[in-house]
Amino acid sequence: MFEAGEFIVYGTSGVCRVESVGVPPFDGEDRLYYTLVPVAGTETIYVPVDSPVFMRPVITRAQAERLIESIPSIEEDPFISHSMRMSTEHYQAALQTHDCRDLVQLIKTVYAKSRRNGRRVSQIDQRYRKRAEELLHGELAVVLGMPVGEVHAYILRSIAERAAHIARAQ
Repeated sequence: MFEAGEFIVYGTSGVCRVESVGVPPFDGEDRLYYTLVPVAGTETIYVPVDSPVFMRPVITRAQAERLIESIPSIEEDPFISHSMRMSTEHYQAALQTHDCRDLVQLIKTVYAKSRRNGRRVSQIDQRYRKRAEELLHGELAVVLGMPVGEVHAYILRSIAERAAHIARAQ
């Protein structure tokens, strides 16, 4: 069970802070609920502690740093389809893993597709890339203690510094 004050990933809502654990403020419920406040939002979410909706603790700072370090080695997804339905299902499945590496792979895949085609990618590609970035950057922002708007630049800077360090060592 999560504790008040913890940050968790809740379904596709992204990172939420557990505000409290207890009986909800609405009538007729006596089981325990989490009161969640999304980091990127203003609403409050009430969810039973035994809900089947996916919940996990956010990654640690060390895991975030290792993830960022591994970004250059994460392969693009070889999936190719011209069917909007198949693409949607494939991207949705990647989001549903709630795994940061899968989010990085989805993001890298859409950017690579754009470079390969030399033109804008489909709205489906854009929508899922944007959603993957929101989820990934939201979690990284919390664990790295920075505004979400600074995460992209931090990732690029970290990768460049690591590459420069490797080049100097050779």
